[in-house]
Amino acid sequence: MSGKFITLEGGEGAGKSTQALRLAERLRGQGITVVTTREPGGSEGAEAVRALFVDGAPDRWSVAAEACLINAARADHVERLIRPALERGDWVICDRFVDSTLAYQGAGKGLADSALRSLHHIAAADLWPDLTVLLDLPFAEGLERARSRGGAGRFEAHDTGFHGRVRAGFLQIAADEPARCRIVDSTGDADAVEAAVWAAVELLCQSHAPHDDGYRAPPETPAGRGMHVDTGDD
Repeated sequence: MSGKFITLEGGEGAGKSTQALRLAERLRGQGITVVTTREPGGSEGAEAVRALFVDGAPDRWSVAAEACLINAARADHVERLIRPALERGDWVICDRFVDSTLAYQGAGKGLADSALRSLHHIAAADLWPDLTVLLDLPFAEGLERARSRGGAGRFEAHDTGFHGRVRAGFLQIAADEPARCRIVDSTGDADAVEAAVWAAVELLCQSHAPHDDGYRAPPETPAGRGMHVDTGDD
């Protein structure tokens, strides 16, 4: 595949949706065809699953059910939107992907990292991003941002311990996979964050080269390390 796959990750209120749109405009200014999408969602079937996943009480689903739901949505999303776009040579920017699953359902809720990676292997045929930008900020600040916009949902309603584990999970992923992941401080204003995101992505533009195939495998991580699931917007 000749396209590039970029994901934006982070906890609630980190600004992923805003920065995805800004990054897309920057790349289009470089003459690159860009597809923006999100998880859960991005395809008709995945959006139908999203409605089940993000709405309702925090305990609506068990963690195993969450993992199965998000991977069902991802399978449809990858098959119908992401992989075809990459094969056309388009660049894809996705608001959340597998790292959210590893962070939310894994680190946050205790499912084994190995089990979640096995599900990802089935759902996405081991499609991994070329670059993941982690928008990081204290979880309390992120939750306040999300709630101030009226964006509170199932995951915002989880307790603070959960959100602390999710943030730690994201940071651990970035530490384990420095070749793929870049951490951006998202406590600043949107313009400053945009500049930092672009600094990370600009290097990918300079090294742009076609892929030989669709397999992108991450480095090995410690066996059994817990990581987790997706939450939705920002």
